[in-house]
Amino acid sequence: MRKIPFFALLAFGVLTLGCKGSGKREAPKGNTSTSGTVVMACDASFENVMQQEIEVFEYVYPNASVLPYYTDEKACVDSLLFGTARLAVVSHELTREQVEFLRDKKHFAKTKKIAVDAVAVIVNPENPVENLSMKDLGEILTGHITEWNDIYPSKLDKIQVVFDHNGSSVVKYMADSLLNGAGYASNVFSANSMKGVFDAVKSRKNAIGLVGVSWISSDLKKADLSAEERIKTLEVDDTTATTFTDEVKVLGINRNNSTIAYKPYQAYIFDGSYPLYRSIYMINTGATGSLANGFFAFVTSFRGQKLMMSTGVLPATVHHRMVSVD
Repeated sequence: MRKIPFFALLAFGVLTLGCKGSGKREAPKGNTSTSGTVVMACDASFENVMQQEIEVFEYVYPNASVLPYYTDEKACVDSLLFGTARLAVVSHELTREQVEFLRDKKHFAKTKKIAVDAVAVIVNPENPVENLSMKDLGEILTGHITEWNDIYPSKLDKIQVVFDHNGSSVVKYMADSLLNGAGYASNVFSANSMKGVFDAVKSRKNAIGLVGVSWISSDLKKADLSAEERIKTLEVDDTTATTFTDEVKVLGINRNNSTIAYKPYQAYIFDGSYPLYRSIYMINTGATGSLANGFFAFVTSFRGQKLMMSTGVLPATVHHRMVSVD
């Protein structure tokens, strides 16, 4: 992919493993499927999804410690290939060459789709625009549309597009889906993180941001629950779709041949009505009986999949209950 002309580029520093806050217990000794320590490299856009999985898993198995670091997708795969991490969570499967590279090092990759994520398009609540077509969105990203007034009568000035950072999986996904080989426009900015995108749109009336759907789910208030409380919620048969935060406005997106716009609710991700979606894969190179295998099994189990429901992504294997969304 051609380098994107962000005005503010992310300065990459040294990745710190196990950045889960102060007060973290000492890493346990030994390594089994429910004890020991394992490093997981995770695409930063999936942080809200995987952090809940880790916290509940460690509560259930107190002798286990999953050490995540959240970074760009290329760094995740490199960490897996060169042994820094035994687990990776990314938006694509490994290539044949990468699988063979690991096999030559006696590491055998097990890959499973764990969820389907949507890329949500967000604007400031004071922006009068409610929906965009895929064509409009593509022309905004390439700079063919630069004013909000070109889309809808508005007093807002020039459009500012905000991504997380150059090289992110969202940047690549949008380029592959909409740009047809064209480059991004000069009004594309880096916020350095998914949270930065969210905060920029909250504070700028003329901004438009692109984030993983887990970053706009109002059900993330459940992140304040203890691990014990979250486990109890898994025992309740409640698989209704999540709702979105009111701190930003989530736009509906319609395909170019349709007049109906859809927002990234789980029901519309499930049936393909919402057009901006991608798979989330978990890749495990751990040995049989290792903690990497244990956590991989937990995330892909019914309980691990159901835990994802509150984040807004669509779990890969949970039976989905379709609901109407007003």
